Amino acid sequence: MFENLADRLDGIFRNLRRRGKLSERDVDSAMREIRLALLEADVHYGVVRDFVSRVKERAIGHEVSKALNPGQQIIKIVHEELIDTLGDPAPLDLRGQKPKLIMLIGLQGAGKTTAAGKLASKLRKEGERVLLVAADPYRPAAVKQLETLGKQLTIPVFFEADVKPPVLAQHALEKAKRGGFSVAILDTAGRSQLDEGLMSELQAINQKVDPTEILLVVDAMIGQEALNVAQSFRDAVPITGLIMSKMDGDARGGAAISIRSVTEVPIKFLGTGESLKDLETYDPSRLASRILGMGDVIGLIERAEDALDEEVALQQAGRMMAGEFTLEDFAQQIAQVRKMGPIGKIMEMLPGQMGQMAKNVSPQDAEDRLVVTEAIINSMTIEERQNPKILNARRRQRIAKGSGTQVYDVNQLVKQYRDAQRLFKKLGKSGMGNLSQMFG
Repeated sequence: MFENLADRLDGIFRNLRRRGKLSERDVDSAMREIRLALLEADVHYGVVRDFVSRVKERAIGHEVSKALNPGQQIIKIVHEELIDTLGDPAPLDLRGQKPKLIMLIGLQGAGKTTAAGKLASKLRKEGERVLLVAADPYRPAAVKQLETLGKQLTIPVFFEADVKPPVLAQHALEKAKRGGFSVAILDTAGRSQLDEGLMSELQAINQKVDPTEILLVVDAMIGQEALNVAQSFRDAVPITGLIMSKMDGDARGGAAISIRSVTEVPIKFLGTGESLKDLETYDPSRLASRILGMGDVIGLIERAEDALDEEVALQQAGRMMAGEFTLEDFAQQIAQVRKMGPIGKIMEMLPGQMGQMAKNVSPQDAEDRLVVTEAIINSMTIEERQNPKILNARRRQRIAKGSGTQVYDVNQLVKQYRDAQRLFKKLGKSGMGNLSQMFG
């Protein structure tokens, strides 16, 4: 979503880093470029005005004029001010007596039902006993959709036919108390547009059950309209937080940057994909780093922890550092990386020089290369995977034919494997400090 903005800002910063000293004219020029980049990314004009004003005030001050690398110092200022604009993180309040009721609201099509499933999955991983509540009797198949998600997650779904949503919510809370659930997630009805009926029903539910959290699900793809939607809902019910859905889309994304400043409602979660795992706890510093092309190492680590087998990873790391890893290990690593999600998302999280190199490779090309690599390795015998030195010309021809590739592709894979083997052997001897160079 922020790819175009990140590219524009990267160009501006590259130009600043080339200069040994920065004049006030240089700063003014950079601020104009940043202002245009943010406006083109659909950031609210008032937010842009205040943001640029704060950055400029600091950029022409003492901290930049005395810096050894003024260009880098301005990037640091932009990063800090962007974090400030994005607002403080605001975790769910699940303290105290259970069960806690979380009410999801929003317009039809914003992704409330999917968000309910994602949030249920996330909270269960954190040790909560979750009940999903289908409180949308109007949209065709809404209840069925939530029941399907509940079945996928093995999380129970509560529903009563011919019962008004406020009463259904009360019954669900009683069911949660009797059943020993710690959290109930209420998936309410939406409308195709804001109307009095929708707001009255939400107010009635709020009065009946007094939810701990009222989370508005906002489609990040609708741009500036998201701000109006958030303000309208906030006027009707006491919203405690936002879930920005569809953050994996290709819209300009400025609403996600603006919404905290304009509405004063904190973002709590970001929906980053179609999988039920694709819900991230909102962290402004990580989002700012992604927007500024600095990667997201913490997010990458979290994905790895969720997907990778720690024991296997430690064994492979030991063999790597000794220069003893095989193509069998290589195949296992590819399989583990695939568990972390689409390769494009992983590439976006890479920091420093690695992130810059990743920008030169399209996600589809990277995915295609992994498929080719897997096909080649799968066409080898166990002996060949464990001892690639025996791969003579005849064996390589057989492997190419079996994998539907060319001998050239097989040769390239073997070369890459040997280069990696030498690199890790060298790192193993000289210590892991050299890895910092790879991360810029």
